[in-house]
Amino acid sequence: MGFGVHGAVKILAVTSTGELKRQPLRLETEIKYLKGVGPRVAEMLAAKGIQKVEDLLYYLPFRYEDRANPKTIGELRAGEMASVIGEVRGSALLRTKSIPIFEMTVGSGRASLKCMWFRGTYLKDRFKAGQTVALFGKVEANHMTGKLTIMNPQFEILAKPDDLEATEASNKDPLGSSLEMGRIVPIYETAGSQKLTSNWFRKTVHFALTNLERPVAEPLPKSLRERLLLLDRAEAFERAHFPPAETSMLQLLGRNTPAHMRLIFEEFFFLEIGLELKRQRMRARRGISFALTGQVREAIKRFLPFRPTNAQKKVLGEIAKDMQAATPMRRLLQGDVGSGKTLVALEAATIAIENGYQVALMAPTEILATQHYLSARRMLEPLGYRIVLLTGSLEQDRKREIRRHISQGSAQLVIGTHALIEDKVEFDKIGLVIVDEQHRFGVMQRFRLMKKDTDAEPDTLVMTATPIPRTLALTLYGDLDASTLDELPPGRTTITTRRVTEERAQEVWAFVRKQVEAGHQAYIVYPVIEASKGDQSELGLGMEGGKAEKAPLKAAVKMYDELRRGVFKGLRVGLLHGRLPADEKEIVMARFQRGEIQVLVSTTVIEVGVDVANANVMVIEHCERFGLSQLHQLRGRIGRGTAKSYCVLVTGGKATEEGDRRLEAMVRTQNGFEIAELDLELRGPGEFFGTRQAGAPELRVANILRDRKVLELAKQEAERFVAGDAAVSAEERKAVMEHLKTHWQRRYGLVEVG
Repeated sequence: MGFGVHGAVKILAVTSTGELKRQPLRLETEIKYLKGVGPRVAEMLAAKGIQKVEDLLYYLPFRYEDRANPKTIGELRAGEMASVIGEVRGSALLRTKSIPIFEMTVGSGRASLKCMWFRGTYLKDRFKAGQTVALFGKVEANHMTGKLTIMNPQFEILAKPDDLEATEASNKDPLGSSLEMGRIVPIYETAGSQKLTSNWFRKTVHFALTNLERPVAEPLPKSLRERLLLLDRAEAFERAHFPPAETSMLQLLGRNTPAHMRLIFEEFFFLEIGLELKRQRMRARRGISFALTGQVREAIKRFLPFRPTNAQKKVLGEIAKDMQAATPMRRLLQGDVGSGKTLVALEAATIAIENGYQVALMAPTEILATQHYLSARRMLEPLGYRIVLLTGSLEQDRKREIRRHISQGSAQLVIGTHALIEDKVEFDKIGLVIVDEQHRFGVMQRFRLMKKDTDAEPDTLVMTATPIPRTLALTLYGDLDASTLDELPPGRTTITTRRVTEERAQEVWAFVRKQVEAGHQAYIVYPVIEASKGDQSELGLGMEGGKAEKAPLKAAVKMYDELRRGVFKGLRVGLLHGRLPADEKEIVMARFQRGEIQVLVSTTVIEVGVDVANANVMVIEHCERFGLSQLHQLRGRIGRGTAKSYCVLVTGGKATEEGDRRLEAMVRTQNGFEIAELDLELRGPGEFFGTRQAGAPELRVANILRDRKVLELAKQEAERFVAGDAAVSAEERKAVMEHLKTHWQRRYGLVEVG
């Protein structure tokens, strides 16, 4: 089928004066002006991110069905998916006790086929005897009569009995130009609470492609398309939505047809150009050139508690080199739990402070901020630095006093939560911004902290204990240079991880008591604070890929009471969760660190930042409810001392197939990068961190896991383009930049920051 235009359709638009103005159908045409759409349907489409005709064409089918070469009824076999054409012999709406069923008999010669639709009331007046219909669905045999049936088939009425012209045409070519049969048929996700069906999308997309003004704007340079053998954009749209009959179904299902490859590459190419341009702009900005003098080196040596690992030395060297440059540092520091990221960050802070600058360290929670504050005071206060903690829960008088120290420059290291980015917080001379657990902050929050001092742009060090797979790093942190701590400090012990069912709970508690009585401490983690409906509904984050078998959920508050009165009677049991006031949390954690609490019952509030070397047991109840990276983060709270450590995963119900894979990975490995890759594969990039990353690109066609090779190629080509590819003309370069300018934020969900 061709999509040539015989005079593009004119779309009626209303001008500011209220007059009707005819516009050609272009990619940038608002979707509400497309035939069959209108304002109400446009609202439904907007929820799917479809606001313009271009967005509609990027709304690709999520699968395809091969409905070419329809069979006769006599050729059908039970168990197969098949296309069939026949004549309507009769139909009826059957009223059963439970649901209405619409039944239709289709015949061809002496052979007949029964079709049934559950809740098919809407089909009551749709079919008439004598109509020619095309059907597609799974053929089943009635176990009693042996007659063939298709349940809920896709259908298209090809000819009405009173339409002689159509009947004659159907006799010659029963499928004609059908979008439903006799071809590879695109299947779309429905929208608008099922009102916009796959059939609706087929017709609307086909109309848009048929009537689109040509030539279609081509954003990719010609030399690039020729060198990589990429289809033109218009042809890619046509073939991705309505594949030619000879297209491989295997390629279609794998999204690696030439049409898909063209559109995937295009999306990655512009994403990577944008990130590369951001990097270039950063390099051009005026930063701070920190001097790495003997005094600075001596200060770092004085506070180091032990000999750093080779990985820490290497990473500090990369950071120090960046800080010496006159351009702002933008570096991602990633490492597994317990790899020593905080130590490296404090070394970087020392470089800035010894050069006369202030440092800001922002953490996502008060518990983590407090942990950093206590660690920093222990290491850096002997050097004479003033370290302050600024969080939202502090008394107003205390906040004012801390803000005064910050603005006067008498506080060298400022540690805090989101409170650091409030307008009232003014730095005297900020030189380094450290953001911990970056994925919990939006890009704009990082940006606001970086802009606290306008004299010169401070260096930025972004830390994460969730290892970022390379494919995700290329898109999520593409504007940052990456450093990786892939070596654990000496003294970190291997953690033995076991998976058990709830039936063995008494054995688990006996083991915990034995470890505690031997002088150690333990964490017991629950997925919710209290067993309310609201808490249970929030658990969906940890149950990717289907629902697990439901079991009564244990909650931290109730289990704390049961455990301290029952199996742990006589032991010192504490409770920690996110709803406790900040000062209470701090008191509980301080008591646990001092050993006054032997067993800490908690929620995931202890996921990051809690460091108690004497704690060597971690029990996670309802472990099937947690994400893989979250389980790994929780496990990282133990194994920080010299004693052998144990993580016990207790399942509270039957896990899904993906849940089993998560738990098997936890038992098999402690490698955070291996776990991160699997977690990304299981959950997909959009939910990799449990909640959607603010500022992450919203890819419409590409998938960073499936298409990782294309991503690597697009990154190379983007770097080549930005460096000044001689084969690209000035006019093409202008077109690329114009396309990027109009699409960067709207298509990729990214903002011009950093």
